[in-house]
Amino acid sequence: MPRDFTPFTQATGGAIPQPEFPSRGGSAFPPTYGPSSTVGRTFHSAQGEWDTSPSISQDYYMREPDSPIHGSSEFVVESSIQRGSDKRQPGTRYHSQRKPSNRDEFDGPHQLLQPPSPRTVAAQERELPHLPTNLDVQEQDEVLGRVNDILSKCAFDFVAKYQFPIPIEPDKRQVRTPADREWTEWVYLLKRLATKRRVPARVLYNNQIKQLVTVLENSLEMRHAAKHQSRPLKDDRNVLQLVSAGTQVAKILKDATAMEYLDKLYARTELLIQDRKERNRRAFAP
Repeated sequence: MPRDFTPFTQATGGAIPQPEFPSRGGSAFPPTYGPSSTVGRTFHSAQGEWDTSPSISQDYYMREPDSPIHGSSEFVVESSIQRGSDKRQPGTRYHSQRKPSNRDEFDGPHQLLQPPSPRTVAAQERELPHLPTNLDVQEQDEVLGRVNDILSKCAFDFVAKYQFPIPIEPDKRQVRTPADREWTEWVYLLKRLATKRRVPARVLYNNQIKQLVTVLENSLEMRHAAKHQSRPLKDDRNVLQLVSAGTQVAKILKDATAMEYLDKLYARTELLIQDRKERNRRAFAP
């Protein structure tokens, strides 16, 4: 059932508007082959005659179903001749063309920047300044939990409105309500739909299909913060930033109701922070 956000009522004298949101409860390149390995006719000087043994070409290996390179582009075929024998005996060697997986562009030619001066390093590594934190953990949970509920409802309505498919997973129940999926799961679904080009740009604000994934990822920290209550307190700016990130999700999905609610939630949260800050200032004033 929805929780009563008492601090907002006490600080502002009014309740946050409650719209109808749910309560929480193979290779890309053609095959590559080595140099021609055809074994042609050979003249033996001791016998003074030609060896007219048939040629073995690379096409033979490509046509032979039992060949390990049949239909594969990962090997280069080379013909080798066993030495010390009067008769030429062709053999086959296979060389993998895969690049070592533990090498990247940083193993090649690169540059290193000149380290900063010790004075600069010392200034950077001193104790970090304290950022204002006026909301207690319960108040932060209330704010972030509301954002989580609103965004889940926003994603649910967006997928239902445009009839985007939701893959059925055997270990999860089918989606009937927004709460049937965590916000992280809604983000994953929307990102997959976008990267698979299932989401047309016209259904997004300003056709911002390229910005959709970034906007969704910016809201992921909000769900982590709302779920893990043992986390350290967030500073006031960070709380407001997470509410703002949720507003941007509602905006790009063109959900006016969710966007309006989140905008009011941001304003009331900011007002509560200012009120708490003023109260603390008066309490510690000489």
